Amino acid sequence: MAVPKKRTSISKKRIRKKIWKRKGYWTSLKAFSLGKSLSTGNSKSFFVQQNK
Repeated sequence: MAVPKKRTSISKKRIRKKIWKRKGYWTSLKAFSLGKSLSTGNSKSFFVQQNK
């Protein structure tokens, strides 16, 4: 028989939410940094041909 789950406490909910948001923040920061290095031509991990 199905039993309803216990309610998650507010503090646990906030902790999980903060971790989830922090992951997104760091991912976006890395993506922005990579895009910036690609646009300036300082990238060491990607080889992009420059159109001249």
